[in-house]
Amino acid sequence: MNLSDSLRLHARWSVDLDAAQHARVVADLAVQHVAAGEPFCRKGEDVDAWIGVMAGLVKLSSSLPDGRTMTFTGVPPGGWFGEGSLLKREPRKYEAVALRDSTVARLPRPTFEWLLGTSIPFNRFLLLQLNERLSQFIGLVEYERLLDPDAKLARAIADLFNPILYPGNGPRLEISQAELALLGGVSRQRANQSLRRLEQAGLLAVEYAAIRVLDLDGLRRFGG
Repeated sequence: MNLSDSLRLHARWSVDLDAAQHARVVADLAVQHVAAGEPFCRKGEDVDAWIGVMAGLVKLSSSLPDGRTMTFTGVPPGGWFGEGSLLKREPRKYEAVALRDSTVARLPRPTFEWLLGTSIPFNRFLLLQLNERLSQFIGLVEYERLLDPDAKLARAIADLFNPILYPGNGPRLEISQAELALLGGVSRQRANQSLRRLEQAGLLAVEYAAIRVLDLDGLRRFGG
């Protein structure tokens, strides 16, 4: 698959660009392959690009002064992040780490800002993205403080199937229990226990190295 086709598949915002805009994005996009466990965005660095996940799975997190790590969300293929820091011109507030071998695309700041000035559909997409991201992080603060591990994992899974942030996902996602444990901030054994409870509740089906969501709204409400 060439870069132009891959962009249309993993960047739904690009579908509404005109031919000249699409051509410039393809020309300016930089593709990076990242090994599992490798951080490719670091907290505090200058933000010079908008980043999309083309393949694999990445985690956005922040290390606390006491050594603990707080996971904000996982980003599957089709997800783009970093627009807030680009718009505010502030240092990055988190780090991004590949949970498995991944491919990411970097859209340089000048191209991002050019799209803002030339594409109404792109601006509309960003408004929806920012609003959804705000709702996601408000929810994160709530369930980080109030919910038990089963419910936290349920919400972390539901976030991966957000139809606005990650529109390319179907009901099935290839993800290991070890990866889910990292996203949920629990041990692998605890993640396995939580998955079994969620499966018994009829919310998802656990498959080999994958999960299939049966009731997305139920996952979002679980334990709340």
